Amino acid sequence: MTFDFKNKNVIITGGTRGIGKAAALLFAASGANVILTYKSNTAAAEQTLAELTKGRHHIYQLDVSSPAAIQSFFKWYAGQFDKLHVLVNNAGIYLEHKILETDFETWQQTWGETLNANLTGPANMCFFAAELMAKNKYGKIVNISSRGAFRGEPDHPAYGASKAGINAMSQSLAVALAPSGISVHIIAPGFVETEMAATALSGEKGKAIKNQSAFGRVAKPEEVARLIAIYASDGLEFTSAGIIDINGASYLRS
Repeated sequence: MTFDFKNKNVIITGGTRGIGKAAALLFAASGANVILTYKSNTAAAEQTLAELTKGRHHIYQLDVSSPAAIQSFFKWYAGQFDKLHVLVNNAGIYLEHKILETDFETWQQTWGETLNANLTGPANMCFFAAELMAKNKYGKIVNISSRGAFRGEPDHPAYGASKAGINAMSQSLAVALAPSGISVHIIAPGFVETEMAATALSGEKGKAIKNQSAFGRVAKPEEVARLIAIYASDGLEFTSAGIIDINGASYLRS
C-alpha cells in the first residue's frame, strides 16, 4: 500500500509514540512535511524525529489541554509554513476512575483532565487548523476516537464520554466545513499495542482483551496509521463525517 503526500504539511498530536509515531513514519515516507507534538517526553520526540525520512519535519512540545498553548503553537506554525493540509488529532489520556471506588475530588479532577485533553483540546486544534485550511479551500482533519465511545468504559467513564464527544463534534464540523473544502474523518480503534495500553494488555487480563477479537490479538499501530493515511488522501472527501471501526470485530455495531 503506497501513498503520495509529497509537499503536504501534516500535524500529528501525540505524534512521537504509538499510533502517532506510526502515522508520522508513514506520512514522512510518503513525502510529507510532518510536525509532531508531544506533551513531555522530549527524548522520545527527538528519537522519532531522527527516524523520519528527509523533509521539513519538526517536533513541538504542546499540552493540548491548554488553549493558550495551542494558540501559541499555531502562531509558531504560521511562521514556518504557509499552508496546512492534514491535521491528525491523536493525543489523549486514559485515566482510571471507578465510580464506586473513587472519592469525589479525584472524580472531578479526572473528568476535567480527560475532557480537556481528549475533547476540548482536539476541538481547539480543529478551530485553528480550519482557519488555515479554509484559506486554501482544502484540508483533511482525522480525529482518533475509540471503540469505547460505543462499547462503554466502566472503569474509565470520562474517556468513553470524551470519545463519544469526539464523534459528535467531528460530525458537526464535517457539515460546517464541507463548503470550505475541508473533510473531517473519525477512526475508532479498539485496543492497540501502544504504551498507553501496555498495562491493560499484560497478564491474564491482556489475554482476555486479545480474545475479544476472533483474530486473537489487538491492532498494531501501523494498521491504524494506514487507515489514517487513507482518509487523509485525496479522493476520500465523501467519507467525511463517517466513523470507521478498527477493532478486529471485537465489537459490532450497525
